[in-house]
Amino acid sequence: MEQLMRNFFLFLSKNKPMTKMAKKYGLRFGAGRFVAGEKIEQAVDVIRELNKQGLVVTIDYLGEFVDNESEANEMAAHCIEAIRAIGENGLYSQCSLKLTSMGLDLSEDLCLRNMRRILNEAEKQNVFVTIDMEDFSRCEKTLRIFKQLKSETDQIGTVLQSYLYRTQDDLDELNAYSPNLRLVKGAYKESPKVAFAEKKDVDENLKKMIATHLKNGNYTAVASHDDAMIEFTKSFVEKEGISRDQLEFQMLYGIRTERQLELVKEGYKVRVYVPYGTDWYGYFMRRLAERPANVAFVMKGMVKK
Repeated sequence: MEQLMRNFFLFLSKNKPMTKMAKKYGLRFGAGRFVAGEKIEQAVDVIRELNKQGLVVTIDYLGEFVDNESEANEMAAHCIEAIRAIGENGLYSQCSLKLTSMGLDLSEDLCLRNMRRILNEAEKQNVFVTIDMEDFSRCEKTLRIFKQLKSETDQIGTVLQSYLYRTQDDLDELNAYSPNLRLVKGAYKESPKVAFAEKKDVDENLKKMIATHLKNGNYTAVASHDDAMIEFTKSFVEKEGISRDQLEFQMLYGIRTERQLELVKEGYKVRVYVPYGTDWYGYFMRRLAERPANVAFVMKGMVKK
């Protein structure tokens, strides 16, 4: 049943008519639990409150697939606006983005131009930028662009997903760049030809990735709500004598808030992924796909006064 629900919500996440309807009617039906608002001003208020609680943030203007160069340029402008808002408001926040929103599917040159515009502002404001990883079909292009940009600036990192067979090789290859990486399980539906089908294999691969990246001396962001993965990381760091300054935990806005604050009290850096914008539908559906419990949270939010 859980897998059927996951597949159902992943299917809905790519439904264009539903996406258009969601944009029209705004953040209803419980999405406000996971999305900070539609405008940067709303996101700034959320980040400021999270910072007061000892949490740091990565902000993401939601949007994935663009149909033309004008849309890609507009998405880049929103990212620049967010980075400027972080700097001008003195917020403890980074910025995350997807290359498809920068025009990756239209042209790699267009994507690179937009990324360089963004990174120029990021360097001015001293804001770190993370390139989110998308589905398998875009993995190779994403890593190619990351390596190009990493050779130009240190203000950039990316993401690797443990459910892909190729990821351990990618991790080994990227070590030459001393990268700051977010390590995750992965949230897209993939073929068993390219991805592990069993959760236990995905989990074991993520543990291996965390251990490898930390032992290589690279900054490691462990993005998981899984207590077993969090405890594994804490134990490994303690056993190997690795400084806590070399890692952080990352969780999503609106999910396991109490656990986030517990980790802060224990002395760990915790970064909250805070999305905002009008194109929230696909993101929202993937959050429902990841954890069936999220559906219950949303249903409660819909009937709560």
